[in-house]
This record gives sequence, C-alpha cells and structure tokens, in this order.
Amino acid sequence: MLWVKALHIIAVICWFAGIFYLPRIFVNHAMAEHKETRQQLAQMAHKLYRFMAIFPVATIIFGLWLTSYNWSYYWSSSWFIVKLVLVGFLVVYHLICGKYVAQINQDNNQHQHVYYRWFNEIPVLMLFAIVILVVVKPF
Repeated sequence: MLWVKALHIIAVICWFAGIFYLPRIFVNHAMAEHKETRQQLAQMAHKLYRFMAIFPVATIIFGLWLTSYNWSYYWSSSWFIVKLVLVGFLVVYHLICGKYVAQINQDNNQHQHVYYRWFNEIPVLMLFAIVILVVVKPF
C-alpha cells in the first residue's frame, strides 16, 4: 500500500507542476509581441500538455487503487466525496488547458494575459482545499 501511496503522491506532484506552469506559458504567449516568440511558446505549451497528460490518469488510477484498500470508509466520508468533486474540477481544468493549448497553437488566442493570470490561481486554491481535506478531514 505504501508504494501505491508514494506513486499517487508522485503523480499528483507531477500533474500540479504541469498545471501550474502551463498557464504561465499562456500568460507569456498573450503578452508576446513577436510572432516567433508566440510560436515558440505555443510549441512549449503543446509539448508540456502532451507530457503532463499521463499524470491525471496516473493520479486517478493510483487514487482509486488506494481507495480500494478501504472502500467502505472512503465512500462514507464526506471529506472524501468533496475531494473527489474537486479532483473532477481539476480534470475539467486540465481539459480546458488543452483547449487553450489548441487555440494558441492555431494562433487563435482569445484571452489577455490578465485572464490567464487569474486562471492560473484556480489550481492553487484546489490544491489547498484538497490537501486540507486529506490531512485535516474536517467533515
């Protein structure tokens, strides 16, 4: 079980590393004035998104595996249900990032850098909430 927990934590960390950095690329892309710079940032975003795509899958697989060790406890815990909802929102956030990657790769960015700066704060808040739920178990 400890190996599964370690792999789950590693996957979460890798996913968040990507999910924190990718919107920063969006910010820089939105601020870039030169076409070559935008193209380079678009390519970086594409490669990062493709690389980080495995980590939400690994996070969910290892998380479900951990849950299977004590299924009845987790599914009867309110904190766990709230955590699952937040993870669901993170998956949606990840998919929205993919949409933005596609847009900037088509040179069709529809947002200003300020939007992406605020967009970048969402996973920070989610991370705080999820860690507090898992460690403190407030419900």
